[in-house]
Amino acid sequence: MRDHGGGKERDSLRPQVLAWTPCWRVVPLSGAPSTCGASSAWLHPGVTLSSFSFPQNVAEYDLKDISYKVRSPMCHELTVLGSSDEPMVFNFEEEREAQKWWTIVSSSLREVQKASDSTLASQASSLPAAAGGVSADQDPEAALSLELSEKEDLALHLAQAIEYGDEEVASQCAVALARQQATLSILLKESNYPTDDISMKVGVEDATSSASITIRVRAHTTIATLKQQVFQDYGFHPLVQRWIIGQCLCVDERTVSSYGIRKDGDTAFLYLLSAKMAELTEQRYEEDQAQVMLSSTSSLTDTAGERRKYNTLPNMSPKKGWGNEAGRKMDIGEISQHLDTLQIGDLFSAQSKPAATSLPSPVPAGWSCPKCTFINKPTRPGCEMCSTDRPEDYVVPGSYKPDETELWRMQQEQEGILQYQQALEAERLKNFQQLLQLEEEVLVPNREVLECRICYQRVAPGEGVLLRECLHNFCRECLRQVINYSEEPEVACPFRDDSYACSSHLQEREIRALVSPEEYRRFLERSLVLAERRSQNSFHCKTTDCRGWCIYEDSVNEFRCPICQALNCLLCKAIHEGKNCRQYQDDLQVQAQNDSAARQTNDMLQTLVQIGEAMHCPTCLIIVQKKDGCDWIRCTVCQTEICWVTKGPRWGPGGPGDTSGGCRCNVNGQRCHPRCQNCH
Repeated sequence: MRDHGGGKERDSLRPQVLAWTPCWRVVPLSGAPSTCGASSAWLHPGVTLSSFSFPQNVAEYDLKDISYKVRSPMCHELTVLGSSDEPMVFNFEEEREAQKWWTIVSSSLREVQKASDSTLASQASSLPAAAGGVSADQDPEAALSLELSEKEDLALHLAQAIEYGDEEVASQCAVALARQQATLSILLKESNYPTDDISMKVGVEDATSSASITIRVRAHTTIATLKQQVFQDYGFHPLVQRWIIGQCLCVDERTVSSYGIRKDGDTAFLYLLSAKMAELTEQRYEEDQAQVMLSSTSSLTDTAGERRKYNTLPNMSPKKGWGNEAGRKMDIGEISQHLDTLQIGDLFSAQSKPAATSLPSPVPAGWSCPKCTFINKPTRPGCEMCSTDRPEDYVVPGSYKPDETELWRMQQEQEGILQYQQALEAERLKNFQQLLQLEEEVLVPNREVLECRICYQRVAPGEGVLLRECLHNFCRECLRQVINYSEEPEVACPFRDDSYACSSHLQEREIRALVSPEEYRRFLERSLVLAERRSQNSFHCKTTDCRGWCIYEDSVNEFRCPICQALNCLLCKAIHEGKNCRQYQDDLQVQAQNDSAARQTNDMLQTLVQIGEAMHCPTCLIIVQKKDGCDWIRCTVCQTEICWVTKGPRWGPGGPGDTSGGCRCNVNGQRCHPRCQNCH
């Protein structure tokens, strides 16, 4: 912006543009031909005025008197309006720099345009009302025109910024349009698509017949354009056309390439609705057909190249044939006659065109797809176009005879079902063999990394154990400790959480594999001891340190120990070989009378029972004591669980867990005794 008006105030306010900037340098080409058809110059970025020995202006122009255009991403053109000089062409070395240059110049031109519009508006508002001047605020049409102009300008610059990759300008234009809530339609230019023609095979079908044609399209052809071309060439109104490509119901805005039409031979499907179903009136059909005929007549003067640019379908000619398939396809004459009966005849039978001499095709047997309306063969389980399942209430007609193609498809379907069943049976057999292999293994190792629920350590695959009965995982060492410290002959699964306790048990082979032979021997001994204590008719050999014991019946009075060979009297519960029971009991009473120590001990125990510090076991009647701790104790002789506060058994006759008897603590939420500590 500089003052070049010779002292005139008007010229001093006139904006100026320089053909150079502090960061650009104009270098004339020495005899090089211009690629844009005018004198050319290369713009070198990064050269400032300090690179020159003195500042120098190449040229200066009024922004109102120039036109700046983009010839290509790296070629711009500046034209001085009203001048006979050739345009100045700028060839850029980098596309990015060309984008920056365009942004600077276009912004300056917009500011000049806005300033000019503002000046005109202020001058118009200052005119007297008698002169007929109307301000912009009082003229709605002028305000609307100005608003539309701004929107168009923003939309144009948005498209150019996107094309040149200027993200900042594109975002600014998009924000401005969004604030104005402008309605846009953003489409790719044809230059983004391949320019080659594509021969697309189209299957045309309606409710009664079908045909096949070949249409030449381009990748940028939209479905709306395709409908218009079919309407122009074959007379089928766009309202009755339903295009299906790649098992998708096509929408008008998308191109054929987006649905997969990219090379010769790609197929599409066109289903034709009736005029009544499409709500097509005769008046609208005639009006639209007249418009198509007028546009077709005006386009006859165009060159072949220009016509190819906008036409994606060949014109209808008598030489074009419609292929026949299975005797159900029609030629152009038949399809034209069918158009009369399909589109107009259903709704306006009184004004329909004369029918053709050929008889109409028979209505094909089959079921109509509820999604895409395609007529499928009766034996097809799903739609051939969109894969929708056949209606459940459809019944295949008994008189239907499949053609060769359908018979082949049914055969392939049966073979596919057979192969699937064979593969399924093989998979089942494989799984069964794996189960047998696992059953033969003593321990089932873990296949994945796990966290032991006892020690909370990370267990690698193969180092843990999967319990067969409950499928819970633990590390080997924790399970070994559980077995060694178990007081029960059946080792329970140690899995516990806040809401669940596993009731499964370890199998005998799992226990034997997890512990050493010595530990397993001790486990068996503990199990035998517990079994003896919990058996009601059990008797242990009275020989000191002998492990022999038996379970007797009421008719048996003597037990010969298989370990020490001593003869035990079951009535006296003692060994008195050589004496009968009466002789043994008399000797026992005499020894008790003469033994003062035995009498003192007996008196002390009775005193403890009377003061409540001891009690008789409710099962074997020996005297037991509680030194400290909770109210649950166990008899050292018969292993009966005892409730200390009630002086009775903890459980009923069924053993642990039987609440039908015993103290019934916490049954129905009530404690067994007022002094119960609720700890058993």
